[in-house]
Amino acid sequence: MDLGRTIAIGDIHGCSKALRSVIEIIEPRADDTIVCLGDYIDRGPDSRDVIDQLLELQKRCNVVTLLGNHEIMLMAVLHGSLPVDVWRENGGDSTIVSYGGSLDRIPVAHRRFLARCRHYHETESEIFVHAGYVAHLPLSEQPDQVLFWEHLMSIPPPPHISGRVAFVGHTPQRGGRIVNWGHLVCIDTYCFGGGYLTAVDCDTLDCWQSDRHGFLRPPSWKVTQRIRHWWSRLRLQRQEWIMRERAELAARRAAAGGAGSVKQDVLPEEKAPDPAPPTASAAGSPTMEDKLP
Repeated sequence: MDLGRTIAIGDIHGCSKALRSVIEIIEPRADDTIVCLGDYIDRGPDSRDVIDQLLELQKRCNVVTLLGNHEIMLMAVLHGSLPVDVWRENGGDSTIVSYGGSLDRIPVAHRRFLARCRHYHETESEIFVHAGYVAHLPLSEQPDQVLFWEHLMSIPPPPHISGRVAFVGHTPQRGGRIVNWGHLVCIDTYCFGGGYLTAVDCDTLDCWQSDRHGFLRPPSWKVTQRIRHWWSRLRLQRQEWIMRERAELAARRAAAGGAGSVKQDVLPEEKAPDPAPPTASAAGSPTMEDKLP
């Protein structure tokens, strides 16, 4: 029996034309589940229309909306616990404009939408979070700092204790490239900044992308995407091998009673990794949210 597709959609950030194009190409069916990974608002041109579209989409299929750090900031402003200027510095101005210049014009239905967003979602084979996870903790015990604020590093966290594949957003891939580490897939492909909005079928890994103007990415890009996936996996394996070699070297030195009594091992030349994406503040405060350069 066909139980329908599970499709994840990455960070939308007010790019309503991109969302409309992606929904049209997906052609959602009543038995589909679409999991949106958060950050529906801010930075892009029409946050209001994004939420309107998601509310309409709920009438067509099962829609799971996760909470993103930008929704957290907006709700904190609405409740008076975060200065509005802090949110505006992180993309909130565009959201205010989309609501006619005043937060008082946010409809009740949109406030309810924000309040109902979940911290995470899980199926039999996948987990979905906005930003990341602590590998040894169940989803119900994940700290908010990791779920919503911290970016992925160049070496990803280990597989989650559940053994399920994790789909995440939040860490922008500025080339519009999906990052697939096998156990973790990041689909924030930087739509508002010149990349694409990505939707991916979690079973087949078929994907659809649209730029912020609503133009779909041609299918030919998928060949390059596969090559990049292969290369990134090789590069990660090489980094892990170098780390193991260093650990074994340190263990041999310790067992021999000091570095001086062991012949210096020569490790293969290591190329500098790509710059890691910026991380959120260690303090975990929404006031130190991930400003993009």
